[in-house]
Amino acid sequence: MASEKEMRNIGEAHPMKSGDGLYSYSNNSYLQRGVMNAAKQIVSEAIVENLDILKFSSSTTVRVADLGCSIGPNTFFAVQNILEAIELKCQNQGLDSQIPEFQVFFNDHTSNDFNTLFSSLPPNRRYHAAGVPGSFYSRLFPNRSLHIVHSSFAIQWLSRVPKKVVDRSSHAWNKGRIYYPSAADEVVEAYSAQCAEDMARFLQARAQEIADGGLMILIFAARPDEIPHSQLVANIMHDMLGCCLMDMAKKGIVSEEKVDMFNLPLYHMSDKELEAAVERNGCFSIERMESLPPISSTLQSLVSTRHKAQAISFHVRAAMEDLIKAHFGEEILDQLFDSYSKKLEQEYSLFESAGTSALNLCAVLKRKTMNC
Repeated sequence: MASEKEMRNIGEAHPMKSGDGLYSYSNNSYLQRGVMNAAKQIVSEAIVENLDILKFSSSTTVRVADLGCSIGPNTFFAVQNILEAIELKCQNQGLDSQIPEFQVFFNDHTSNDFNTLFSSLPPNRRYHAAGVPGSFYSRLFPNRSLHIVHSSFAIQWLSRVPKKVVDRSSHAWNKGRIYYPSAADEVVEAYSAQCAEDMARFLQARAQEIADGGLMILIFAARPDEIPHSQLVANIMHDMLGCCLMDMAKKGIVSEEKVDMFNLPLYHMSDKELEAAVERNGCFSIERMESLPPISSTLQSLVSTRHKAQAISFHVRAAMEDLIKAHFGEEILDQLFDSYSKKLEQEYSLFESAGTSALNLCAVLKRKTMNC
């Protein structure tokens, strides 16, 4: 049976694959980059239209934080877009000579590969950079110290695996699966409850850290409210990985018990769930929420089903390798993802038929001027 420490590690930190190798996040995050590029105009317009720059005129420094920054290069792209929009806002208000200095905070878990991140900082950057290690489900910054918070493809990661899904005595025990979409209702409810709890903590922490009139920009993989969890492309993708692990268990390559005790700390909330979390918190208004092209649409530039399947496999491996290695050991990785790539190729039609259910959202939240 997995030890308590082993299970705690799975739930607490889940860094992307470090370095710049074949399976690294830095080389396999172009699908996320495609969605972020689609959001560029929305983000720029939201800052120009909603950021109360005059409220910050007494400050010589505008402070921006990217939460869940990983190791690049996407975080640098996001930051550049934000700073250009702030400069445009200043110019539109006749403040060309008063464009502030910028300080950018890059946040992720303490186990994140900050060495790779900072060694690849743009040499011609127009901001002062700092790293802030720690979970964004807790406080990271002083009161009212931030003007813009950005987070892209990070808040779908839960703070931990829901306790009930690995409790043998619970109706939500997720035996034989590593994820929730095709599981019993009790499992889905456990994941949903964990997401609600995490978002409450996330919003409360940011409400204390963001200055009045400041903005929070969230880009994340979401689920259309009317679509069942089992029909979401991202969920199908992760369920397939679970099937590969169970196949390995049936062959005796891994312990079935270990598979039973392994669950992914991921949840794709709907727009309605985000709206409900924001309403319960009460400190933010949603200024804008728009859908973006699904990650799967970026795959259309790949020339064959085989290449698409391999791209997805590399994409998932970059995100999941460290989690899987911590639980099962390193020796199964190549065999697992080779099997996964073949399964994706064989069943790629599932992605195409479920493509309309895929959704990415860009939500722009504004800190209300009120004590809360």
